[in-house]
Formats: sequence, C-alpha cells, structure tokens
Amino acid sequence: MAPLEVSQFLSSVQGQAHHRFPGTAGRFASLLPWSTLSTVLRQHRLDFPRLRLAMDGDVVPTHSYTEMVTPKRGGPIPRLLSAPLGQHLRNGATLVLDSVQELVDPIGELSASLEHSLRERVQVNMYAGWGKTHGFDVHWDDHDAFILQVSGRKRWRIHGTTRPAPLYRDVEPPPQPPAEPIADFMLEDGDALYVPRGCWHDVSAVGEESLHITIGFNPATGIDLVSWLADQLRTNEAFRRDLPRFGTAADRSARSAQLRDGILELLTPDVVDRFLMDRDAQAPALPRLGLPWVATSDLLPPGDDVEVRLLTPRAVLNQGEATVTLLAAGSRFVFASAAGPVLSALVASPVATVGSLVSVAAPSLDRGTVRALLGELITQGLLAVG
Repeated sequence: MAPLEVSQFLSSVQGQAHHRFPGTAGRFASLLPWSTLSTVLRQHRLDFPRLRLAMDGDVVPTHSYTEMVTPKRGGPIPRLLSAPLGQHLRNGATLVLDSVQELVDPIGELSASLEHSLRERVQVNMYAGWGKTHGFDVHWDDHDAFILQVSGRKRWRIHGTTRPAPLYRDVEPPPQPPAEPIADFMLEDGDALYVPRGCWHDVSAVGEESLHITIGFNPATGIDLVSWLADQLRTNEAFRRDLPRFGTAADRSARSAQLRDGILELLTPDVVDRFLMDRDAQAPALPRLGLPWVATSDLLPPGDDVEVRLLTPRAVLNQGEATVTLLAAGSRFVFASAAGPVLSALVASPVATVGSLVSVAAPSLDRGTVRALLGELITQGLLAVG
C-alpha cells in the first residue's frame, strides 16, 4: 500500500472506500507464475466449486470440462479434460481457484503474514482469464479484499456502497447501485487494489491474459461480539434453563430481569478487548508438518541455522509474575517466565532460526532448554521446521 502508511490505511481507508495502489510490472510475478498454476492443475484433485469456470455471470457446467474417474479404491474423483477446458478459456471463460494459499507456498507465506498483521483469517482466491467477457455481474462481497494483479491487466468498475457495512446474513439486501460507476480503470500488472465489504463492482477481461489473486478477510463486527457473548453466557444457569413460557407474567418479567443482569455483567468497558483477544486465541493453527523431523524423537535438526515457524499467526502471550501463558489454537499453555523471551520473539515474528531464539533466551535458558521448549511447541502442533 505504499506510499500510503499502514496507519493511514487502517484509519481512513479500510472499511470505508476502495483504494488503488499503483505498482511496477512483475511486482507479484513470483507469487503465482503461469507454470506453477499449470502444475497445481495437473497435480491436485480439485473438486467443484473450489475449481470452477465462470462466464458472463454464470458458472460453466463442470461436466463440460471434467470427467469422473473411479480408482481401484475409493469413490469417483474429478479429472480435468485439457481440450475442452482450453476451449472454454479461449471462448472467454474465467478460471477460478479458491484457497490457493493451501496449494502455492509463496501465497501461503503471504497469507500467514497478513493474518499476523490483520489479526483475521485470510483466504486467497485466484482468477485467470484471456477473453473479453466478464466472469461475474455487478456484485458486492461480504468481506474486505486486496486484489493483486499478478499478470496482464483487467478492467475494474467500482459502483460504490449502497448499504453501510452489509452482512452475509442481514435484515435486508443492499439497494442496487447506480448504473454508472464512480470509478472505471485498468488494474495493471503489479497494481494492488483494496475493495471494502459491500462495495459494488464488476470486472472484465480485455482480450489478453490476466491473472490476479484476491486476498479476502472479515474484520470482526459487533454481531460477532454478540455471538461470542452468547457462548460466554452458557456458563450462567439462568441462560441454560427453559424460559417460563407457561408461567405467570411475573415469572417472565423476573426472568427477563435476570437475563438482562447477566448480559450487563459481561458488558464491561473492556468487553471489546476481551472478545478480540479470545478471537485471536481461538484462531486455528496453519496446517504444516516439518518432515521428517516431526516424526522423530529429535523433533528438530541439530543446527542453530534451522528455521522454525509459529503456526498460529494470531497467538496471544500473557506475561505473569512467575509464568507466561500462550493462548493459541483454542488452548492455553503455561510456561515458566524464563520462556517469555523465546515465545515473545515467535509471537512478534513467527519465522526465526533456532540460533536467534537461543540468543534472545540467554542467559536465562541454555541451548538445550530452548530446543526442548521448541520441541514441546512442535508436539502441540504450534511450531514446524522450515
């Protein structure tokens, strides 16, 4: 987002308006080269709707470019048919692949880094096209998105927001936007674009190759906080009991007062902070195995130049008087306070070398103890080699 400062983006752009960030050609090329995309399509079993084709606002029937193959063991699996798939693409269809961060390492690294910075779950989808048609009609998304133009260019038309902060499950849909866009531009190779939730837009190919990725994330809302409060209230017996449907009016009034008091008891001035911390602590660990070491008793290679990474980008660390508590992947891990420097380094920057962690732990912990601590994190699924 340079030259815009991150603080400027968070305060004046995010959730408010679209913003284009011009870049240089080739800036994002290493994220997903065409050769890598071809390899992904060849080596993975990609079911609909994760892999799909879209054209003129409609989904292309999957049977027109895939066939079901039954292996010796197991049920039918889809297999792409190169000739009809290529024909659809030449006719102007857009190739869509969801959750590409699970398939391509550079995008996975970017996704993990952004989850660490944005403190929200991130999903990356890919769109590739060659024709002059549009894949989708004018629409809005229920998530914020960064669009990175990896190759080629595409035409974007932004129609603005007609309902502030709309939700996927809402009481009413946003009104249709004006026919004329408020912005009409080409997103060129190396450009980035931010589009907030609820902003109407449509995208068109321009008769040349285009590949972009969309990085979607859902900032926490007040509705999310209320849902979280409902779960917290399960500890209160009054909320677990049946409502006095067949009681007297006085019974129902008394229960209403009891429920109101229970809710107000949780609505402390720090309720937003408590909710956000718990949301981070519950975020799942990224799926990653450091083979072959995770399958051995050593857990780690012997050298200090070995790179390890924390698999919970949004882990929360609380320092006590004699202990330090790591809240991650829905669990609570308590360590002696001497482990604090190592855990702080990992939470601040999830990728580090064993040697750098040994250095920050000295003189409180020796090398063997640091490695034992890292090994424990590996066994808990919170850390991986490489």
